[in-house]
Amino acid sequence: MSYQTLRYDVNNGAGTITLNRPEVKNAINNRMHEELYDCLQDARSDENVRVIVLQGTNGSFSSGADLKSIPIEKMEHFDYGEALEETYNKLVRLLDAINKPTVAYMNGIAVGAGLSIALACDFRVAEPGTKMALSFMKIGLVPDAGASYFLPRLIGLSRALELSLGETIDAEEAFRIGLVHQLGNLESLLSTLKQAPPTAYASMKNNMKCGLHLSLDDVLEEERKGQQQAGKSEEHRQALLHFLKKVK
Repeated sequence: MSYQTLRYDVNNGAGTITLNRPEVKNAINNRMHEELYDCLQDARSDENVRVIVLQGTNGSFSSGADLKSIPIEKMEHFDYGEALEETYNKLVRLLDAINKPTVAYMNGIAVGAGLSIALACDFRVAEPGTKMALSFMKIGLVPDAGASYFLPRLIGLSRALELSLGETIDAEEAFRIGLVHQLGNLESLLSTLKQAPPTAYASMKNNMKCGLHLSLDDVLEEERKGQQQAGKSEEHRQALLHFLKKVK
């Protein structure tokens, strides 16, 4: 499938989606929303893809929503809530539902909803010096696209409130507070993730998310079901045979 606003490449187990509107620092318009959603679905169902990478181009991950794509004559009556439900909310729900590892490679500025989308990925890698900000409040809006859900879970409520005021931080500070997993060296993380057994990873991701809001008994039950499924998987059987051969 050909895309107008992004590039998609599958290579050595990684499905890499590159946001490609460099003239507006990869700001996200309606066409990009549609194409990104479809591309994520393709990567999700492709058996050749073990890990999904989302990145930008030309020194930008994403500058967020493309407000300039809204016609001036419609701004006064534009319904941001309705637009969210039709665009970002669908996209973030899909990202959260994907069982494969997802990685936001912030290879340039990540602000506004661009940062929000990165927060919805399982892992975040940032190039040194990359600038990040949730800049919604500076234009009289509130953080959206899932930022209010993911950010407090990643760095705590107090720090999330502080960043939501619009402070710009660099990759080094983001790493210090736990917002990103590592600085640069994307390939080392991808190498690790490609080796993760798919069935076990899917259950692990589900169980960890359940651990944030369910009771101990409920999480133990999720672990039981997940372990039951993983124990019947081919990847477990192969790993067990390999282990037993090493022991002998």
